Amino acid sequence: MYSLLPHNTFGIDANAARFLEYASVEELKKHISGGSVTNPFLHIGAGSNLLFTKDYDGVVLHSRIEGIEVTGETEKHVEVRVGAGVVWDDFVAYCVAKGWYGTENLSLIPGEVGASAVQNIGAYGVEVKDLITSVETVDINGKERVYPVEECGYAYRDSIFKRPENKPVFITYVHFRLGKEERYMLDYGSIRQELAKYPTVSLPVVRQVIIDIRQSKLPDPKVRGNAGSFFMNPVVGREKLESLQKEYPQMPYYDLEDGRVKIPAGWMIDCCGWKGKALGPVAVHDKQALVLVNLGGASGSDVVALSDAIRVSVFEKFGIEIHPEVNFI
Repeated sequence: MYSLLPHNTFGIDANAARFLEYASVEELKKHISGGSVTNPFLHIGAGSNLLFTKDYDGVVLHSRIEGIEVTGETEKHVEVRVGAGVVWDDFVAYCVAKGWYGTENLSLIPGEVGASAVQNIGAYGVEVKDLITSVETVDINGKERVYPVEECGYAYRDSIFKRPENKPVFITYVHFRLGKEERYMLDYGSIRQELAKYPTVSLPVVRQVIIDIRQSKLPDPKVRGNAGSFFMNPVVGREKLESLQKEYPQMPYYDLEDGRVKIPAGWMIDCCGWKGKALGPVAVHDKQALVLVNLGGASGSDVVALSDAIRVSVFEKFGIEIHPEVNFI
């Protein structure tokens, strides 16, 4: 058995029957052709968006494909090919250092580049789907395929790579198009308020502001196990919002292009009195109600129990179902 404790940020001490890493497409194909990847199998990134609810009786795979390569450039844009095993925030730091615009609002999001394309990570008004141009993959039969972004089925925290039928598809590289002209997304959360502390706006300043905001709200997984935002923000029709506003006129929301609205799940969880509360060895973080934390020695089932209790509370109070962003294994 192989301990998965170093491979999940929740700090769950689960085990896998076997663990395989690969540093190139060729090495992955060799594992496949050699019969090392047997059913059941699971491909993970940094383990920052998953919850092991029990031991995994199969093969866990992890990419260590590195590299950031410029594949095209114009006066306005630069196109890059990035290995799936590159740490996401290292890539963001690289972009900022190069003066490439687009990723800065996604600073300090845990995980790796390959997983960013699976999850369609997002924060502060930016989603990674808006930067991706294509995704390179290898399937369980060793066949390579490139998915143009239009074929990736991107939606809020979703893609075709999350669907069961695409479990045998492993992401090896992600292609991004980034801007070379100054352009920021600042009208979200408290970004402008924090920027007021600085004399000028620049890429490094925006990145630092995002880092400061995240660190003020989110616990460090190395100190207290967590998977970042545990729940997705629900999307509802405007009529539902207007109905709720009669009872909760202060309810925050964000307008979407399709006429619907997104309501912050953290606000509803806080209204239900869960912020800072514990259920056994798991608690809701006292600064950000979207985050569940491992107080020490928690099992996956302990986390699920708290998650279920919160979901029931929110539904009973607001009539809205919230769903985990974290993948249960």
